[in-house]
Parts: sequence; structure tokens; C-alpha cells
Amino acid sequence: MRVSDSIQQKLTEALKPERLEVTDESHLHAGHAGAREGGQSHFRLLIVASAFEGLTRVARQRMVNDVLREELQGQIHALAMKTLTPEEAAA
Repeated sequence: MRVSDSIQQKLTEALKPERLEVTDESHLHAGHAGAREGGQSHFRLLIVASAFEGLTRVARQRMVNDVLREELQGQIHALAMKTLTPEEAAA
């Protein structure tokens, strides 16, 4: 399974997002530390989920990091994320 597929599956199961975009940006980091041949090491996420309601930005990011703990310990070198509630996304 590709890393991006694993990210998609785990976040969907854990957070039940209304919107989830997983973008592999590994090609932008080719030749840099942590970049692997074939990509799948640098990702950008956009997650819109009710699960984030009432949480700070840091708490939301920790929640995502907890879900992706296994991938962050090996396959993912860099992870950028934007975490929004449905109300924030609609604004």
C-alpha cells in the first residue's frame, strides 16, 4: 500500500472528515535530506472534520500525528497540515 493510501485510510477511519486532501509533495524535495527515491515522504494535508471542534490548532495537529504515528516514525519525513472544522471551512 502506498503511504498516501495509508494516510487517507487511517484519517478517514479515525476522523470521519467531510473533506480530506492528501497531496504528495515529495517531488519538491528531491535531493534534500529525507527525500526517498520514488517519493511518498513529504505530504500536505487538508482536513475538514467535526472532530476538530473545540480544539486548538496544536491539539488538532497532535490528533492527526497520533493517527499517523506509525507512518511518522518511518515513511513520512515531512507533514504539513491545515485542520479545519466544517464551520471554519465554510467561512
